Order: sequence, then structure tokens, then C-alpha cells
Amino acid sequence: MNAIFAIQYFLIVLFLFFILLLYFKIAEHCNIIDRPNERSSHMYITLRGGGVIFFIGVGLYYCINGFKYPCFMLGLTLISAISFIDDIKPVSLKIRLVCHFCAMLFMFYQWDLWIYPWWCILIVLVICTGIINVYNFMDGINGITGGYSMMVLLFLIYINKQLAFIDPNFIYIVLLSVLVFNFFNFRVKAKCFAGDIGSISMAFILVFMIGQLILQTKDISYIILLAVYGVDSILTITHRLIRKENIGLPHRKHLYQIMSNELKIPHIITSLFYMGLQSLIMLGFFLCFEHRCIYSIIVLISLCVGYYMFMKKYFYLHTAN
Repeated sequence: MNAIFAIQYFLIVLFLFFILLLYFKIAEHCNIIDRPNERSSHMYITLRGGGVIFFIGVGLYYCINGFKYPCFMLGLTLISAISFIDDIKPVSLKIRLVCHFCAMLFMFYQWDLWIYPWWCILIVLVICTGIINVYNFMDGINGITGGYSMMVLLFLIYINKQLAFIDPNFIYIVLLSVLVFNFFNFRVKAKCFAGDIGSISMAFILVFMIGQLILQTKDISYIILLAVYGVDSILTITHRLIRKENIGLPHRKHLYQIMSNELKIPHIITSLFYMGLQSLIMLGFFLCFEHRCIYSIIVLISLCVGYYMFMKKYFYLHTAN
């Protein structure tokens, strides 16, 4: 049985490689590329939208596993489609938000969230939409989206073995799609970037899984799976609001961007730092599981203090540039 599963996953990897290589040909032909500008953290023209493989991976799972999670799949299709269109040609913020909200509502139906009061659903809608856009903001250097997502998925596999909150094949196939993407992105000179379709679809997938976990366990502390990304993004947005900046405009003020651009730390090293930090946090979470709520609070406060100290010391470099 294990041999059959191994062969099946090997064939899935080959299929995903083939699809992504085919997409590269299409992207080159259709000029779906990312050109460096003053707000970019890269210097080379690179293919955009390689994260389409995440959607393809989930679609493959959906087809070979009896069409499980149909409402989630419908939401993922909607949010991936509008994100891919935005990668090709800018889409207005209002249209994107409407599509994001609609996709969320499909996912809520998959969660059976309608048994809760309307105000609870509204709060969850705002939080989930925020997480998805935060994940998109963090996609700015080679390896960070694929690497960070890979670590979260590995810990979800471990948790799923204990709690069985979702079909394990779902996580495995998503992880395989991330590994295929990392082969082309987790390198000094990336072959492709995730694009909005990659970062937003991956965020939607992770929100679905973490939401399933929280709803089953009634334990909100599992949100710590996204602690490092969350603190960087939320505090960067807060920092920009304090500086009276338009948070809707692109920028290079995230901590990881200052590490890469101002401190000249290689992209891969910065991505590994984020992966390693999130991994250490999760290892501590499991070691302190009986006191996980207190641990989570301490971790979040520590991350906030670390962010503040880093910015106090190095943000002037960004201002000078």
C-alpha cells in the first residue's frame, strides 16, 4: 500500500513539473513577466504567476479524491482567477475585494459556519480576508512564500496525525505543489515568482486548513502557525499609518525587505530566517502545549519587541535610500 502511494505521489510530482514548465512557455509567449522597479527587491525580469501550480495541485486532489470540499474548491477557483487576471492586467481594488469576500463565503459554507451568529461570521470574514492580503504583502523576495508555506504545511501534517482535522492527502498534494514551485523559486536567481495567484491562493488554502483545525479543536491558539508573517505585516501597516502613508500603495518597508535591500542579506538567507524562526516558535508551542495560550501571548509580544528594536536600529537606512 505504501509503495502504491509512493508511486502515486511520484506521478503527481512529475505531472506538476510538466504543468509548470508548460506554464513557463505560455507566460513567455504572453509576456506574463515581472519587471523590476524602484519598489522591487529583485533586479531581473522574471516570469510571474508560477504560483498557479498551487491551484493546479488542489484541483488535481479534487479530481482524484472524489470531489471533496466542493465549496472550498469553488472559492479557491474564484479567488485564483481574479488574482491571475490581476497578474496580467491590474484589477481595481473594489472588484478584488468583492471576489475575495465571495470566495470566503464559499469557504464558510464548507466550514458550516452559518450555525454561528451573523456578527461572528462578519468578524471571521474580515480576519480571513486580512490574512489573505497580508500573505500577499509578504511575497516580495525569492523563496519566502514557498519556504514559509512549506514549513506551515509540515507542521499541519504533524498536527493532522494527532487530530485528523482534514484529509491527509490534501495536505500532501499541496505540499508537493509547493516543493515543485520551490525548485524554480527558492534560488538566487528565480525562474519564476508566485504572483498574486500564488500568494493569495496559498493563503486561501492555509486559511482553510487552519480554520478547519480551529473549528474542530475550538482552540484559537493555532493561529500561531502564521505568527511571524502576521507580526511583520500588521506592524508594518501600523508603522505606515503612523507615517500617514497610503497603505494601498506598494512599498519596501517590511522587515524582510529591509533585511534584503538595505542590509544586503541574500534573499535565500532572509527566507531561511523566516522559516527557521517560525519553526522554532512551533517547536516551542508543542513543548509548552499545556500552557499554549500563555506561550502564544509571550511569543507575539516577543516578536513585536523584536520588530520594534530592529526598525529602531535599521529603518533609517530605508529612509536614506
